[in-house]
Amino acid sequence: MKPHFAMMAGYNAWCNERIYAVAAQLSDADYRADRGAFFKSVHGTLNHILVADRIWLRRFTGEGEAPNRLDAILFENFAELRAARESEDARIVTYIDGLSEADLAGRFRYRTITNPTDVEQPLAPTLLHFFNHQTHHRGQVHCLLTGLGLEAPSLDLVLFQRQSGMGLT
Repeated sequence: MKPHFAMMAGYNAWCNERIYAVAAQLSDADYRADRGAFFKSVHGTLNHILVADRIWLRRFTGEGEAPNRLDAILFENFAELRAARESEDARIVTYIDGLSEADLAGRFRYRTITNPTDVEQPLAPTLLHFFNHQTHHRGQVHCLLTGLGLEAPSLDLVLFQRQSGMGLT
């Protein structure tokens, strides 16, 4: 099971690098404009993905920042957000690398933010949610970039697998 999660951590970083490279081409006005997405803009959505990753990593590890709002804007400046994203992706890879099969088969406890509740659940399915959540919102950013006339990159997992060799054995 661990190789699957290592692949997903690498895939996450690869996708983010590709999305941010295209988003960097936007004017500030287009980057911030409310386009009707759940988190309104490219800016809001990219911040949300980082917010959620920090919340989940805090739950998983007990370390790091944990914003208390899902719509928090952690960074107004694109370059700072991009640098924070790269750091968070490295942190995700490190966390996954440190897990054992026993860890993945275990359970963990956390408290939700919206309607605070204590939850205990298996770690592995929660990691699936963690990576799926990123994919979901990156897809929204991809759509916004395409709608703004940019050529958004392929984010297909199979393309990452071919380029990285992960998940092919």
